[in-house]
Amino acid sequence: MTDDLSSCCHLGEGCDPYNPLQGSDHLAVAMAVAPAPDTVRAELRVGLRLVPGGIFEMGARKSTFPADMDSPRRKVRVDDFLMAPYTVTNTDYARFIAETGYRTVAEREGWSYVFHLLLDDPAAFPVSPPGLPWWRQVHGAFWGSPDGPGSTVEDRPDFPVVHVSWYDALAYCVWSGLRLPTEAEWERAARGGLKAAKFPWGNTMRPDGAFAMNTFQGEFPRTNTAEDGYHGTAPVHAYAPNGYGLYNMTGNVWEWVQDWFGPLPPAGRLPAVNPTGARTGVARVQRGGSYLCHDSYCDRYHVHSRTQNEPDSSTGNIGFRVAASG
Repeated sequence: MTDDLSSCCHLGEGCDPYNPLQGSDHLAVAMAVAPAPDTVRAELRVGLRLVPGGIFEMGARKSTFPADMDSPRRKVRVDDFLMAPYTVTNTDYARFIAETGYRTVAEREGWSYVFHLLLDDPAAFPVSPPGLPWWRQVHGAFWGSPDGPGSTVEDRPDFPVVHVSWYDALAYCVWSGLRLPTEAEWERAARGGLKAAKFPWGNTMRPDGAFAMNTFQGEFPRTNTAEDGYHGTAPVHAYAPNGYGLYNMTGNVWEWVQDWFGPLPPAGRLPAVNPTGARTGVARVQRGGSYLCHDSYCDRYHVHSRTQNEPDSSTGNIGFRVAASG
């Protein structure tokens, strides 16, 4: 897995997300997953919500982090599609694992990154990526043991699965018959029908003084006061849904999308139609921010916010949700 987490405090259905130059064992393993029975696939699809297509303004008026390439705004049109109301949960992923025997990248490589304040003894895990001491390389950390050896997801069945790489998300999609949303679809869904709003619910981070998403409170990265009730991830149904009935589109966990990282669809006289991102690349796009986002460091908890990571990367704040064509 990559050691570059500086941007990460922070398939089916006609999509072609694969770079033919990227011959990867991880890709081969993901694509070899056996499909679920048709009855299971139908069951999983029924739970998706319709997101109406149309033209919307994608991106930010002005970028906080120019390297994110999330500005200026430009018009984009997408067709109707379906989106999961929640990120894939530990229960969802456990079912997939039980039925396929799939092993994630973190399991095959033997480790993943865990935020230091979630460890009982951070000093026992001294290895960090350069310049990012709050991330610790923890041998034995994976989706089923998210805080390292001895931890479990049995007490958090409805929390988002984490420590999943883009390949691990793809494997779930191969099994389920669903897919990752495109970046344009993700942003259309996150906006919930609102125009030019910063958040899925409007322009105020804490409407009426109440927390509306799971981010970091306190002094990042040393002290998390957890005023919103969560030191790490929150249940996938925490907080109110947006106008399309989708939960936690900002905060909680970064979400993998289909696209390679690159500039947003170009601005032009006519809107880009169903854009799918760069044709090739070295990193995939992640959207929405996470429980580690904080205005002092990673102000990326807006509907237009994006980051990137290599597709074999996994950390304790990366998850995904699924989509399907309408």
